[in-house]
Amino acid sequence: MTGSIRSVDADRTAGGRGSGRRARSNWPVTIVLVLCALSVLVPLYVTVSMAFKTTGQAVDGNAFSLPAPFSVDGFVQAWELTDFPRAFGISVLVAAITVAGTILLASFTAYAIARNWARRFFRWSFFYLLAAMFLPFPVLALSQVKLTGLAHLDNPIGVAILHVMFQLSFSVLLFTAFLRSIPAELEESARIDGASTGQVFWRLVFPLLAPMSATVGIFAFLASWNDFVMPSLITSDPALQTLPVLQQMFQTQFSNNYNVSFASYLMAMAPAIIVYLITQRWVMAGVTQGAIK
Repeated sequence: MTGSIRSVDADRTAGGRGSGRRARSNWPVTIVLVLCALSVLVPLYVTVSMAFKTTGQAVDGNAFSLPAPFSVDGFVQAWELTDFPRAFGISVLVAAITVAGTILLASFTAYAIARNWARRFFRWSFFYLLAAMFLPFPVLALSQVKLTGLAHLDNPIGVAILHVMFQLSFSVLLFTAFLRSIPAELEESARIDGASTGQVFWRLVFPLLAPMSATVGIFAFLASWNDFVMPSLITSDPALQTLPVLQQMFQTQFSNNYNVSFASYLMAMAPAIIVYLITQRWVMAGVTQGAIK
């Protein structure tokens, strides 16, 4: 009896030491995560705080102090100076085309590759897209500018098409990994019942891709909404620029009106933050399911 009690105490002591070691070993990871969170939260706090200050508070006050009183004058001036509704509508148009085009083209391509992996052409097509993922836009900028000009696509539609092209590689990679988890027997059963390849994809496979489609769509939206380089180089008409480019164009007009500047920044990034906060669980679900399966 005494021996069993001692063994239980020893196990508890060993378990306590093990948990203590695990707790101590997690401290470096926790510190890194806290620093990463602060690197995002502190600039976001300064942006929100400065946006709601008056011009005098923004110039003379502390950037980390709370507005006293709260003022929306910066938002009103930014709305008027940047013609926010027009630029917002153009950004929404470009992002919507990017999301829809990326999901459709990437799912089509990934389905063809995943179901024909034994054929050399499809395998090499996958590796080609994988290699293209590492080509940044600045490397191809000059040729893309020339091509879009010749095709009369130096407008938001051309920007959306290029966004789809540059999102395609990564999206095909995600869809292909997810499609490999879907049993081919399901499609064979549908074909036995007389379904064509198109019907199998639209009625059976595409609905099963919903979690990964949400993940791909969110990544495509964030990349398109926040892009500055591509619209600034491709779109020739200043009246057709997206929000990030329009803010840079009007930045000189803000001068020392920091509240107007930060208000315009906040209005531009608010949609992306809201979309991500609402849909982040689908991002994690899609990535997790694709990795586990």
